[in-house]
Amino acid sequence: MVSRKTKLILRIVFIVASVSSLFFVPWLLVKAWILPLPATIQEQADEAIEHGFDGVIVYVDQAGKSAQYFASGWHNRESKTVAKPDALFKIASISKLYDAVAVTKLVNRGWLSLDKTIADYLPELVGRVENADKITLRLLIQHRSGIPNFTDTPDFWASPTDTYEKSLALILDKPANFKPDEDYEYCNTNYLLLNKIMDNILGYNNFKFIQREILIPHNLKSTFGSLDEVNMDDVMSGYHVGYPFDLKADEHGMLATAEDVGSFLRVLNDGLLFEPGEQEIYSSVYKYEHSGWVPGYQSFAQYHKDLDAVVVVFYSTTDPKLRYWNLSEIINNRIVKIIKEQKS
Repeated sequence: MVSRKTKLILRIVFIVASVSSLFFVPWLLVKAWILPLPATIQEQADEAIEHGFDGVIVYVDQAGKSAQYFASGWHNRESKTVAKPDALFKIASISKLYDAVAVTKLVNRGWLSLDKTIADYLPELVGRVENADKITLRLLIQHRSGIPNFTDTPDFWASPTDTYEKSLALILDKPANFKPDEDYEYCNTNYLLLNKIMDNILGYNNFKFIQREILIPHNLKSTFGSLDEVNMDDVMSGYHVGYPFDLKADEHGMLATAEDVGSFLRVLNDGLLFEPGEQEIYSSVYKYEHSGWVPGYQSFAQYHKDLDAVVVVFYSTTDPKLRYWNLSEIINNRIVKIIKEQKS
C-alpha cells in the first residue's frame, strides 16, 4: 500500500518529469541502437547499466542448453547490494498470462463460459458498465471490450488504488471507448473483472487456484501473489526517474524470479500446462508471451520460436514518458541477436 506522503511526492514527480521530458532528445536510444553488439549477454547487461538502468536481470532457456542467468547493477542501490539473478521481481502484466491459463482451465471444466457476459457473472454492473450485457469473457481476455482502462485515470500511478472496489469506481458510469469486438485496446479493467469473476466462481482468491493448478505441478516455488507472502530482502528494489525513494514496498500483485517466469513460459509454449482440450481454448483467446510495467519495474517474457528460446529480462528503472521502456526494447533485441550469433 502506498503512503499518503509517497502519493504526494509521486504526483509532483510525475508532473515535473512529464513536462521536462517534452524536451528530451532520444540520443540515448540512438546510442544504444548503434553501439557495436557485445559478444556476451553479460556484457549487454552491463551496458544497460551504463545507459542508466539501476539493475538488470536476464534469464535464457534455450532448448538443448543449460539455462543461463545474468545480473548487473544494484539489487538495492542504497545499501550497495549487487543485483542477484534469483531476486524476486514485480512482474506486473505478465500475470495476465497466468490469469488467462486459469480462465482456460475453468472454461474447460465447465465452470465458466467464454460466451457468457459481464451481466451473467456480475449482474450488479448492468447499467454501470456500458454494454455489460454484450461483453463476453472472451472479449475481456482479448482486450476487445471497449471498457475504459482504470489505470489511464489521470495521475493514477501517483496515487494507485489498492482494492477491486476502488479500481472499479474509476470507470463506473463512464462511456465505452468503442463497441464490443469492434476494436482492440489494452485494458487492465478487463483483467480486474476477470479476477473478480474467478474469485466469485471459486469462492476464494483465484491465486490459490493458480498455485494448485499451475505453480505447484510445475515446481514454480518462487512465484507469489503479493508482498505479504515474501521476504522483502529477496525483492529487487525499483526506482522511478525523478523520484528519490525505493518503490519496493508498494504492492502491485504478483512477484517471481526470472527463472520461474521463464519456466512458466516454457511449459506454456510447450503445451505442458494444459490438460486435454485446454490448449485449443487458450490459443483461441490469448498470446504466449507478455511484458509488464509498474513504477520501478519493467518485465519482459518472450518466446522465440526460431531459436526455441525463452528470454526473460527485468529492469528496475522506469520513467513517466517510457523512454526507459523504449531503451529496454532495444536491449532486448540485442540480447536475442547475441543468442543468434552464439548459436551460429
